[in-house]
Formats: sequence, structure tokens, C-alpha cells
Amino acid sequence: MNIRSLTRGDGVVIGAAVVLFIASFLDLFGYDCPAGINCSNRNAPNAWDSLGLLMSVYLAGIIGAALVIVGRATSARKVVGFDLGQFGAAFSVFAVWTSFWTTIDAGDAGAGMILGLLATIVLAGGAVATPLVPALKAPLVNAPRPQAVQPPYGGQPQPGQGYGYPGAQQPSYGGQPGQQQPYGGQPQPGQPEPQAGAQQAPAAGAPTGDFTPFWFAVPVARPLYGEDGSPSPIAELAPGTWYLAVEQRGPGLIAQTQDGRRGVLQDTTGIQRG
Repeated sequence: MNIRSLTRGDGVVIGAAVVLFIASFLDLFGYDCPAGINCSNRNAPNAWDSLGLLMSVYLAGIIGAALVIVGRATSARKVVGFDLGQFGAAFSVFAVWTSFWTTIDAGDAGAGMILGLLATIVLAGGAVATPLVPALKAPLVNAPRPQAVQPPYGGQPQPGQGYGYPGAQQPSYGGQPGQQQPYGGQPQPGQPEPQAGAQQAPAAGAPTGDFTPFWFAVPVARPLYGEDGSPSPIAELAPGTWYLAVEQRGPGLIAQTQDGRRGVLQDTTGIQRG
């Protein structure tokens, strides 16, 4: 489970589910104690004393919140063809619908029923509005800059510098740190090192034009599609990891993962450049 893929809206959903769980232990109904009668031994029922209300409001809301969070934080977004996030949102809407009419019908609703209604409203609002409201789509936990990650390409990082650390001098793909080489180029034995500012010819297969490769991180988990236009993702870019953009492809980017896979990142909104 990738916790960094959770958004602020997911945080709202989690908080509402916790409040809903607490509300299930509070009194469902209020009652007046007639004068002269000792009511200290009377206990109002809570949601756990009513199986139908427990399952249709309280547990339905909590299950809906769990499905929304699991659908966003894991790669298993579908089960038997159903999207977990949409299924969870439907559960939360059902919970708020049942809670509303139960509260209206109760007449003298207790703290558990009122708090449960408010919690289901917030839960359903967070589940439905998160994909639509930009403020709720922001990451719940900001991605930290990587400090020391072992480079998978064979290069050795300089002391105090991690692979893909923005602001540090980065080696060209296939090259060694400290050498200024064209992207994808390899120095041949006996050849002098390229001088700073010298005109370099692009290597075969290297990106041409005005595009300059750069490091970036995504705010939320996003799929990486194959360069052949296949509709199935070949990888998922996760927040908290720096990836290399090697080429512009229309509105998207050709991105390269740390294990060497390349694909098209179609959604580039909100990416953080290194």
C-alpha cells in the first residue's frame, strides 16, 4: 500500500469514518425522564443494539471509506470489474441516505444518530468530491526529496548526493558523475573528456530539439503507458520518487523509471520539477 498516493480528500474520508465508528457507541434516541421516577438505570440503545441500523448506516459508511482508501492506495483498483473507489463512494452515499431518513423518522434523535448523520455527510462528500475538487486532490503527505538512493544504472553518486537528487550534479544516462556528456553518450578509451561549453552532437536515440531532460515527481500515483500507444499501463509512478523526463510527447512526457522502463506520462498536471 502506497500511503503517499493518498490525498487530502482521503484524509477527510478517514476522519469521517473514525467519527462514524465513535458515533455507533452513542445513544441513538433521547428520552425524557418523568418527574419522580429514577431513570439512572435506563440506558438508551446504540447502533450495536440495532442490527439493521448498524449495517445500513454505520458499518456501510466505514466499509465505503475502506474501499475508497484501498482503491487509491493500492494497485488493485478493480475487483470483479468494479472500481473500488466508485464502489466505496456508492456505499457512503447509501449510508448518508439511510441515516438522513432514519433521523427524520426518529423524532427524538440522540447524540449517536445526529453525529452519525454528520459523519456520513462528510464521508460521502469527501468520497464524491475528491476527484473533482483540486484542493482535495492535493497529496496528503508531501513527497520528500530523496537523499541517498543507490543508482540502478551503474553510476556512483558523489558523497552526500543521492541518485536523482535535484540540484546536485547529475550524471548523463550511462555516464559517470562529474563528466559532461551528451545524453546517452559513452566516452571511448583514449578520447579526451569533453570540455565545458564545447558543442556536442546528440547521440543516436537521444532526444533532439529544444527539450532538456529533467527530474520530476508526481503529486499522486499516475499510470505510465507504453510508447506504442497500448491502453494498458506498463508501470505506475508513485509520489516520493524522482523520475527522469527524457522527451516531450504532445501534452505528455516520455518518462523513465529507475529500473529502466520508458513510457508515456499522459497527465502532467501538478508535477514537481527537480
